[in-house]
Amino acid sequence: MTAVTAAAALSLGVGSAAQAAPHSVDVAASGAAASTTDSPNPFAAAELDGLQARQVTMWHAGQPLSHWVLTLDEETAARSYTGGVFFLYAPATGDRGWFRNLDLMASTVKDPRQVTIADAQFVNSHPRVEVRYGDPAQPDLARTVATSTIWM
Repeated sequence: MTAVTAAAALSLGVGSAAQAAPHSVDVAASGAAASTTDSPNPFAAAELDGLQARQVTMWHAGQPLSHWVLTLDEETAARSYTGGVFFLYAPATGDRGWFRNLDLMASTVKDPRQVTIADAQFVNSHPRVEVRYGDPAQPDLARTVATSTIWM
């Protein structure tokens, strides 16, 4: 492997040492940035119910990468969930979103602690986005557990 190829692989997080778990920093959903970064909260315009905006830092190739995500708030995550999966749904269009599970994208997750929405463009381009629990093949029958609303 050439030095250029190795450097590119490391910058993309291909190396095994680059796959570290994220470190999260709780930050108010109001958009106030943590003192470690000046990155604005891309979810600040959203009205959140059952969700919280958090700034997380992931370490890729020894370099910190901070970004904002939405996760279930403590109360919503602590509820009992059985018999389904979580999925992200925009009811006005029927579009589906993705959760980020460490470095992987997933259309569904089983555990409420895995509900991590990193796609601000998806959230901000729909008037309402819902985290639902149930069968993704039947979204109208699934239970809405959390919402993000943008008043357009």
